Amino acid sequence: MDTLVEKGKADYGSVAEMLSERAKHVLGAIVKDYIENAEPVGSKTIASRYYPGLSSATIRNIMAGLEKLGLLFQPYTSAGRIPTEKAFRVYLDTLMELEEPGRAEKEFLYSRVEQVFGIKDILTGTTRALSHITNCTGLALLMGSYDFIIKDIRLLPIDTESLLLVLVPDTGRVSTTVFHGGTRTEGLDLEKVSNYLREIGRGLTVKSLRSRIVEEMRDEKNLYNELLREALQLGKLALSGYSESDEGALYVEGQANILGYPEFREDYEKMKQLFTAFEEKSILVKLLDQSLRQECIQVYLGSESSFEGFDGLSFVIAPYHVDNRISGTLGLIGPVRMDYSKIVPLVSYAVGLIEG
Repeated sequence: MDTLVEKGKADYGSVAEMLSERAKHVLGAIVKDYIENAEPVGSKTIASRYYPGLSSATIRNIMAGLEKLGLLFQPYTSAGRIPTEKAFRVYLDTLMELEEPGRAEKEFLYSRVEQVFGIKDILTGTTRALSHITNCTGLALLMGSYDFIIKDIRLLPIDTESLLLVLVPDTGRVSTTVFHGGTRTEGLDLEKVSNYLREIGRGLTVKSLRSRIVEEMRDEKNLYNELLREALQLGKLALSGYSESDEGALYVEGQANILGYPEFREDYEKMKQLFTAFEEKSILVKLLDQSLRQECIQVYLGSESSFEGFDGLSFVIAPYHVDNRISGTLGLIGPVRMDYSKIVPLVSYAVGLIEG
């Protein structure tokens, strides 16, 4: 598994280019110190712990410049600075140095998968071990038989009322199913119907395409377009042959770990919000599902996940392969100030164990 982290939705490379080497080093030191201590970082701390050759006044000036760029903020007068989400993205994309997992961590992870054989037991053991090592929440998605990523869709006629649905996955074998389309198939331009379904379905799983079709059917403009209306009806009918029992599973371990972090444990409303979000498993499935299309580890910082309820949290998620096919995703949820330099390689190593 490649340990490279894909850059975030917002491209902060231009921000990093604006910084001098000294400012980059100071920003990196502030981020590291905040990750470790969860306290506003002052200029004296940076000078004494990281740069004894620089005066506090010089560091204060650098910090003031970083604050103007939106990379730091001061929670109250006379306090130190706290790195913003933007600062963490710059750190991830340009400053972070990855650390190889320690021998004890590797052995602990290996011991949890060594004597189990089924993928479900492997995922349970891996997510539990990751949660234990990092004190974050471990999670994994196992794709079902039909939860592959769709590359192409075709509808082909068999007789006057029956059609063949052909789903071409990004990897693996082509999936086909015959269904009874009824009289609505007569005189219908199946080439145009296939093109439309391909347009809305490419890059989605079967389950996600089902949801997309339902959304499109609610759109009034589609109701007044005969071709689109029939295409959506046929798509819904065709996909009804894919059994719900073939869908995958979600594994979540260590939800309570999040509440041990100081930024959450004293905020009762935030605690309730987080538990509600964790209970709404469909949100986690959507987040993990959208990462299936990526080839490298994804890091979503706070608002980048676009899902309500997870403010202040970050996700480190990676796809894993079984039998040369993307079979699911594995990852960790923790505070935005989680130690990415250690966690990213750890998730990568765990993926390697799953893939054998």
